[in-house]
Amino acid sequence: MVIRLLYESVGFALSALRENKTRTFLSLIGVTIGIMTIVGIFSAVNTLRANLEASVEKLGSRSIYIQKQPWGGGGEYPWWKYQSRPNPSLRDFEQIKRRSNMTDGVCYEIYLDGKVLKYDNNAVENAYIAASTHDFYKIRTLEFAEGRYFTDAESERGTATVILGSKVAQGLFPNTSALGKKIFGAGRRLTVIGVLKEEGEGMLIDVSLDNIAIIPLNLARNLVNVEEYGPSIIVKALDKYPLDEVESELRGILRSAHRLSPTQEDDFALNQTTIITQQLDQMFLMVNTAGLMIGIFSVLVGGFGIANIMFVSVKERTNLIGIQKSLGAKNYFILSQFLIESVVLCLIGGLVGLGIIYFFALLLQLGAGVAIVVKLNEVLIAILVSTAIGLISGIIPAVMASRLDPVEAIRSK
Repeated sequence: MVIRLLYESVGFALSALRENKTRTFLSLIGVTIGIMTIVGIFSAVNTLRANLEASVEKLGSRSIYIQKQPWGGGGEYPWWKYQSRPNPSLRDFEQIKRRSNMTDGVCYEIYLDGKVLKYDNNAVENAYIAASTHDFYKIRTLEFAEGRYFTDAESERGTATVILGSKVAQGLFPNTSALGKKIFGAGRRLTVIGVLKEEGEGMLIDVSLDNIAIIPLNLARNLVNVEEYGPSIIVKALDKYPLDEVESELRGILRSAHRLSPTQEDDFALNQTTIITQQLDQMFLMVNTAGLMIGIFSVLVGGFGIANIMFVSVKERTNLIGIQKSLGAKNYFILSQFLIESVVLCLIGGLVGLGIIYFFALLLQLGAGVAIVVKLNEVLIAILVSTAIGLISGIIPAVMASRLDPVEAIRSK
């Protein structure tokens, strides 16, 4: 009986589509747009989130950045409060390296921006030169297209060697290998010992290694006062220790090194990538909520169209309802029949919306190489919303149909 009820209800729904194509299309378009809005916004946010998290991951999920200012901004961010703080010093770096027992690597780095790198007649302008101590390779995953990393001796002595990002290497050496060549940059001739594989642009600033050249920090110390170039000390925590414990140890070392009394505030910031992800979580929650509300309102508008179809359907099939009831059909049978028909119509609109989203996702992936993230749980939410709207839209027409007097219904023809 249940199978027969489902079969007949689906048949009536499809019949309504066939017989009144324009009316049904105009009624379903609201549901379709609503589902497209819900899943589309969720998918756009998920795609953006995946790209941002990939960029954050490049900074090191187990890394702590010791800097002058805490990460943040906007609103009432008290930037003025941190201007008088000292930059992380080489002494701080040595203290951490000597006293910390929870770290897998400690790196002191600066960035020299706006530099020009030259080789013969080729030049790369506005390049970044990253000057770092030896443990840089432990903080950032470095994949080499050719060549190698600095040796301990090269880092210690500050030899005039350089590792190029893929775009810098392509700009200086478009048709030849860069290994062993000498380029001019930062006032020195630098020997290229390695070229990194292309990493791709991240969605966060200063994350991609493609546009930088890496030199030993001890070389940069002969060129500039490194402590005046916004340095960072980056600490990679050992896997066996929670980041909170590592942060606590670092705070103790730095407070001792800076000779701060127990009542004085920290004059340094310990930044983790979790700070960025927490801010992203808050932002994406608001966007998802707004998208869900807009989508629900769109679906509700479509629901009124579905209700209109159901009222017309009851009117057109009043005689048939009377015949069914005269042959013994119960009220719940008639009620269920129209409710299922209403749900099926909403599901059709929802599935059309999902189909359009998947079609555009495929086009973007094939045309622009952008992988759109469409999560199964959000598709299920869209289907549940369609089902709920179908039930709400069809309940009044279905109740009216189930309460029709069989004699009056038959005579209505």
